[in-house]
Amino acid sequence: MRLAKRKIKESMAEKELLQERERKLRAIIQAGIYPYGGRFDRSVPAREVADAAGDVRLAGRVVTMRNHGKAAFADLEDLSGRIQVYFQQDVLGSVFDLYRLLDIGDIIGISGEPFRTRTGQLTVKVKELTLLSKSNRPLPEKWHGLKDVEIRFRQRYLDLIANPEVREVFIARSLIVSRIRQRLNEEGFLEVETPMMHPIAGGAEARPFVTHHNTLGTDLYLRIAPELYLKRLLVGGLEKVYEINRSFRNEGISPLHNPEFTMLELYAAYADYNVMAEIAEGLILYLLETNIPGVNRSGNRVNYQGVEIDLSPPWRRATLSDLMKEHAGIVDLRNQGELLTCLQKEGAPLTGAETVFDLLDTLFKLKVQPKLVSPVFVMDYPREISPLAKSKPEDVKTVERFELFIAGMEVGNAYSELNDPEEQRRRFAEEVKNNRPDRPKVVDEDYILALSYGMPPAGGLGIGIDRLVMLLTNRPSIREVILFPLLRPQNGG
Repeated sequence: MRLAKRKIKESMAEKELLQERERKLRAIIQAGIYPYGGRFDRSVPAREVADAAGDVRLAGRVVTMRNHGKAAFADLEDLSGRIQVYFQQDVLGSVFDLYRLLDIGDIIGISGEPFRTRTGQLTVKVKELTLLSKSNRPLPEKWHGLKDVEIRFRQRYLDLIANPEVREVFIARSLIVSRIRQRLNEEGFLEVETPMMHPIAGGAEARPFVTHHNTLGTDLYLRIAPELYLKRLLVGGLEKVYEINRSFRNEGISPLHNPEFTMLELYAAYADYNVMAEIAEGLILYLLETNIPGVNRSGNRVNYQGVEIDLSPPWRRATLSDLMKEHAGIVDLRNQGELLTCLQKEGAPLTGAETVFDLLDTLFKLKVQPKLVSPVFVMDYPREISPLAKSKPEDVKTVERFELFIAGMEVGNAYSELNDPEEQRRRFAEEVKNNRPDRPKVVDEDYILALSYGMPPAGGLGIGIDRLVMLLTNRPSIREVILFPLLRPQNGG
């Protein structure tokens, strides 16, 4: 009953606030002022006012207001920070009436003279005031205290207004991507763009999103991965290529998964998975060395969710077989009975329909992956789960592949790329033979054709940008580093 009464009071209070803002909006219009202004040329951002000579021109959002009769203080915030501004009726004259109609959340432009208050606080004495955008709704109070994090993700604009640290995360993300480009460009890689709609759902193992092209009368698949197109470019003579791409997988949502995500994929002719390990290690260490604001680091150490992780090179390289033996006691990765017995002892939920490699994956995630806190390249995987990777010369059932784990999460994946067209055809045919209805597989004849013209031996590497940003900015969920993550529709809509 008390909760219901409180909600009614909150609803009434919100209604009154909206009515008050509506009254001020009408008063502004009646005064002949357009409440949604246009261009405003700024001379400095807020954080540079202290270094400015003479009057300054600033624009930003009003975030606090303190009225003192014929004078008032407010805090103005732009992307660079906050600055206190001072309004005086004696200085502004009739324009002071406009100030009285302002609300927290309004966007204004001002020009004025910087000075220091008696307490030494840097302030701008306003000489001119321009309303640039009236805020018709009050900003949420006590935003930091909200427990429903989905509200933050659904209304990211409010999250960005209220929480400067959230803005810092996305600025850091932008800089991380920019530095990755810089590093790869310096190393002779060429950035390219490949299709996001594919006629075949290929390049990785995942359930695809399906769409339909009306003019062509054919179904298309949103890109699971750009891999097969990028390797066609190797055939064409572009020896070092990369793409920072959006990919899509029609699967679950979790702290580590979003159906739409960002990947870095790169390929280098005449390299192998060992070279890819060197590139991955060097690229991540480069991001630490460049002192990106917002990256949570101390030297080569990062703090992730209360755990200090040392990223100093060289990073450990261990085979999947060795790690399964070390942490799960499994000697033979293809021994279904041994895997099943171990999982049953752990009480893992099983359907009985799992393949030996499903069991292997489940056991790895249960027993091994949580132990991989410091960076580890998990090397050498079964051929059956890596159809695009080259077999090891001494063991054709094992491929030259690694997955990079840091903080217990997969951050990267790499192969020595299979460039034998007949072997690739056999691998594709095996996939088709074991087809799953939700993950349709066909032999990609065009890719086989491309390989038949000769693809140089090559290494390929994929790094999950979202997870990398999570690691470097100390964020527990992928939704914290994607501006607009996919969420369940509200009200069943």
